[in-house]
Amino acid sequence: MECLCLVWALEKLHYYLDGTVFDVITDCNAVKSLLNMKTPNRHMLRWQIAIQEYRGNMTIVHKSGNIHKNADGLSRWALENTPDNPAWVPQEEHHIEGICVTDIGTEFFNQVKESYKIDKNCHILSQLLMKDCKDPSLSSKLDETWKKAYDEGRFHLLDEIRYHRTKNTCAMALTDRTLINTILHECHDSVAAGHLSEDRTLERVRTCSWWPNWKKDVVEYFQTCDRCQKANRATGKKFEMMIQV
Repeated sequence: MECLCLVWALEKLHYYLDGTVFDVITDCNAVKSLLNMKTPNRHMLRWQIAIQEYRGNMTIVHKSGNIHKNADGLSRWALENTPDNPAWVPQEEHHIEGICVTDIGTEFFNQVKESYKIDKNCHILSQLLMKDCKDPSLSSKLDETWKKAYDEGRFHLLDEIRYHRTKNTCAMALTDRTLINTILHECHDSVAAGHLSEDRTLERVRTCSWWPNWKKDVVEYFQTCDRCQKANRATGKKFEMMIQV
């Protein structure tokens, strides 16, 4: 790539370099052997012939990349594709149209809020988060999974909805089994999901929802999906029956 860059630059700057003595400074040591390569391949041979006229006038000097940072700033300066740019290329605008299909709407979030009212853990979390309470006796009433997440500071309250935060995600906490099944459906076998693989389904659920043992539930839901089991049936040689000794 560096050799091709040199050939391209010499071609573009021919009117300025023709008949003059100049140095080519590069941080690629292999470019130094471009003119003197004994057994070049067809690409290198074609490039050698293209720059033979500069032999004797051009000196290729190697300069370590650590002290050659000034060139990086020039070579990586991307110019906008505007009429002021000499290399401007008119581009036709294409309008992007997308359709997102989902059954989750405002009603779903209202159902989530209603489900919190009849769940013991969410009721306790409300008291802990709204009052910023640090009462150990109150947090000890949480179930083990909820208490561990609370002690790690993972729960947050926003617009009456409890969110479970990790390093890279902030997911809505769910308690009602019907709502959990709705999320599983939307993340795996809805029109917009398209029956993704187990790993991708886990990743989609991870970014939007959380509940105790959610990974186990997602894997079980995937493994019991009738369409996926028919499409991804096991292939290869079957195991033989055991031989009685």
